[in-house]
Amino acid sequence: MSNNKLIIFSAPSGAGKTTIVHQLLEIIPNIEFSISATSREKRVTEIHGEDYYFMSADRFKAAIENDEFVEWEEVYQNQFYGTLKTELKRIWNKGNHIIFDIDVQGGLNLKKEYGSNALAVFIQPPSVSALEERLRKRKTESEEKIKQRITKAQVELNCAQDFDVIIVNDDLQTAVQEAKTAIEQFLKA
Repeated sequence: MSNNKLIIFSAPSGAGKTTIVHQLLEIIPNIEFSISATSREKRVTEIHGEDYYFMSADRFKAAIENDEFVEWEEVYQNQFYGTLKTELKRIWNKGNHIIFDIDVQGGLNLKKEYGSNALAVFIQPPSVSALEERLRKRKTESEEKIKQRITKAQVELNCAQDFDVIIVNDDLQTAVQEAKTAIEQFLKA
């Protein structure tokens, strides 16, 4: 178990964690992305089995009942996200470490479950207003959804101190370099 390490990236929506994780996957060997399951609607650009495992809310609830998840959460009403146990096995069986791009509560749940075998990294936006601006630039969500995400972000920012490392994503390349350094130190330990 001790060689099976997890690297957890969490942040409020729009902080840049997905962009950072994608860059890290290109520059750090032996890490592989954990694909989460979700019951939310698939965005046009997303691919099942690559971005997420998309499933209906009913299928997701059945998987919860069958104890198929390491962690899961109902992020918004009837909108579930979780990590399938089969996904961890798939990656560890290849001899890779797992990198997660996961919501704040899910990240804390994984850290609690795996302790010192997990590195929990919190990506912090420079400010809430910068976060709101990034969400608006995406043009993927309604005004109501943006307000919902900002409200949630304000709560999530209070959880930052519960993570092992906090990186402020003010400059993308600096944030990627800080994350790379933290991961390399963790994997050597």
